[in-house]
Amino acid sequence: MVVRGDEPVGVGYVHADRVRMVPEAPKSKERTAFERDRARLVHSSALRRLSAKTQVLGPSSDDFVRTRLTHTLEVAQVGRELGKALGCDPDVVDTACLAHDLGHPPFGHNGERALAELARDIGGFEGNAQTLRLLTRLEPKVTGPDGLSAGLNLTRASLDASIKYPWGFGEGPVSPVSGRPTHKFGVYPDDRGVFDWVREGAPERHKCLEAQVMDLADDISYSVHDVEDAVVGGRVDLVVLTDPRAREHIATAVEAWYGKDAYAEDLYAAMDRLVRAELWPEGFDGSRRALAMLKDATSQLIGRFAKAAQKATRARYGPGPHTRYGAALVVPDETLAEIMVLKGVAVAYVMAPRELEPLYATQRELLTDLVEVLLDRAPLALEPPFAADWRAADDDAARLRVVIDQVASLTDISAGTWHAHLMGGSAVPRKRVPRSR
Repeated sequence: MVVRGDEPVGVGYVHADRVRMVPEAPKSKERTAFERDRARLVHSSALRRLSAKTQVLGPSSDDFVRTRLTHTLEVAQVGRELGKALGCDPDVVDTACLAHDLGHPPFGHNGERALAELARDIGGFEGNAQTLRLLTRLEPKVTGPDGLSAGLNLTRASLDASIKYPWGFGEGPVSPVSGRPTHKFGVYPDDRGVFDWVREGAPERHKCLEAQVMDLADDISYSVHDVEDAVVGGRVDLVVLTDPRAREHIATAVEAWYGKDAYAEDLYAAMDRLVRAELWPEGFDGSRRALAMLKDATSQLIGRFAKAAQKATRARYGPGPHTRYGAALVVPDETLAEIMVLKGVAVAYVMAPRELEPLYATQRELLTDLVEVLLDRAPLALEPPFAADWRAADDDAARLRVVIDQVASLTDISAGTWHAHLMGGSAVPRKRVPRSR
């Protein structure tokens, strides 16, 4: 660590990386600006709410399954270590990892689809775009001279690292298979100003290295841990990787969910490598010994994937340190295929079957009901911060966005509670939103 000006900064970062939209005087010469960013995320109400939001299975379905919060903490641990090994400031990567799922609404990707349909005429809904909106507007911490919220007012480097898809709706890379831009995006039209400030000087549609590390840490974590949860829950036995019909089922699931970018022959080769690695506990019976063997397997898989990316990146760019746009993360094709196999296992044996459950349709209907009734009863039925946003909105589109913001902020549990109150005809208690420290 070196010290420049009034506060310490990480090696490889310049003043422009640690500026904030709303200038703040340094509070400590012992803490970097990036350490302060991470602290703000840790103390945010948005992070706490992830404890009651769906990851793959609902948080009330089992004491063992991961919630969005436990998943987020695991992503942060993987990302921090990988970023540090490459020379990134670990707090920048940690902050991005802690932030990466903040924008997800109740009921995980199922809820995201429901809100995307409701918001299709106002710029859509996307969990990653919602994350940027939350960090820079919705989460209360700092207000500007104009009295408007600046959200957590994170540094440019930390905000840029949290942007997984640095483009708006329909502006992303075109898939060579479908010929259409990716449906993922990272900014709504009315957040374009702050997005442009964050991305000042950045190559168009390119993620900084720290964001790439965060993205890979997310892929590693949920591919490995979703399979772990599925094994413990009795939904799959990993001997499926040796069964020809099961292997075909997994490859088909990958194509159905992730497109034809992952070719079947690569997936089969990846299955063979994973089987030869002999990581899997045979005959899982739920005993402590079996659980320990499974946990060891997940640890080895995480290390396998992260070390492969670390080695390949150093082979191309040298030992480092590497930061921001000075290098790109290199992930070997074989590693990507192995990660995709684990995603396919989770899809084939957990996520796809659950899509057919009546509960999934009920969840989408619940969020649709909430948006409709809140539009009818706003601003009275909104929490105070969102009621203020509603009153300041210029038109119906802006008011719908406020209602979407309110519903997206809810947890699985509170969404159900709000629905029961509102559809039952009683008013929702107007509670204070916990403030960040």
